[in-house]
Parts: sequence; structure tokens; C-alpha cells
Amino acid sequence: QVQLVESGGGLVQAGGSLRLSCAASGHTISTYAMSWFRQAPGKERESVAAIRWSGGRTYYADNVKGRFTISRDNAKNTVYLQMNSLKPEETAVYYCAAHTGWQLPPTVNNVVYWGQGTQVTVSS
Repeated sequence: QVQLVESGGGLVQAGGSLRLSCAASGHTISTYAMSWFRQAPGKERESVAAIRWSGGRTYYADNVKGRFTISRDNAKNTVYLQMNSLKPEETAVYYCAAHTGWQLPPTVNNVVYWGQGTQVTVSS
């Protein structure tokens, strides 16, 4: 079993930056593709970014490309999401997820572990 715990969320001004962390425990995440989703109130959960098992390939949603960076450190059993130039419409709960497969865009259908989420609020 793997437990995923997100941290690093909070309140930030528009244009600011945050770095989210997803710390795994219970077992290594090295065999999983990892990703970040976000969900705003009343909206569908959307994929933000993903990274392959090896970390050699990444995916970014079009609306975050160039501003967000996903990375992983398997030795630390941790995945990160660096978010720059944040916009108010990106206010949401951000979730870390572990996938058994690699599909683009990332799908919730092959998520085997979810974090509890961390709130990101971007003020104008």
C-alpha cells in the first residue's frame, strides 16, 4: 500500500509561485507514473502534469505549459510540482496521483493511489 500526502499549498498572489510536494510512504513509487490533478469547486477534476516512471518524459496541460514543472525524486519517494506565474483561475485543490499506466492526457481510470489534496488559492 502507498500513502500519498501533498503539501505546499496555500495562499499566493497572482503571478506568484508555489512548490507542491507529494510524499509517499508505505512503498516505493518508482514503479508508478505520477501526476498532478486539480479540481476547483463545481468543476471537473483536470490533469495538470505527469511524469513517467523514469522521469524521462513529462506531460503538461496546455494551459500550464511553460509555467509549471513536474519532477520526481524516487530516492526520496517524492514528486514535486513547481508552479510559477499563478493565475486566480488556478485556485483549486491539487491532488497527487499514482498511475499503473501511461496515457496522455493522464486519466483517472488508471489511478491506483490518490493523495488527500492540498488547497491552492491564488488571489488577484
